[in-house]
Amino acid sequence: MKPINKPILTFQAVLILALMLAAQMVLATSHEGPANKLVIQVSTSDEVTQKIALNNAVNLQKEYGQDNIAIEVVAYGPGLSLLTDKSTQKQRVASLAMQDITFSACGNTMKNIAKKTGAEPVLIDGVQVVSAGVKRIMELQQQGYAYIRP
Repeated sequence: MKPINKPILTFQAVLILALMLAAQMVLATSHEGPANKLVIQVSTSDEVTQKIALNNAVNLQKEYGQDNIAIEVVAYGPGLSLLTDKSTQKQRVASLAMQDITFSACGNTMKNIAKKTGAEPVLIDGVQVVSAGVKRIMELQQQGYAYIRP
């Protein structure tokens, strides 16, 4: 009997394996931004709690380095007071916004304040408005952001 010489891998099998490996490499590198991501919820007007939220953001940014962590502070309800021009932390928020910490104000809260007072609150420079604070937190968690609420 003659031994049967079968190639270990056919050309098609090698091609399929190469394509699968390439796809895995693309998926592994396709996420944007740093691997460390954090969303901080601020939903209280308590100034001590608001200061703790900012301290958490600053401390983590120092720990990981500005380029190695994405941080977003999302404020809604009474917590929106942190992001207005009447905030005791307004200079700090403006400074942190310039240091790659994102601040998001709830559009629903802004509208509700406008209904009650006749005008939307004035936000600190560098603060973005999102449609809904809770929705924004959910979206960020779906993108792999860790969540804290001081």
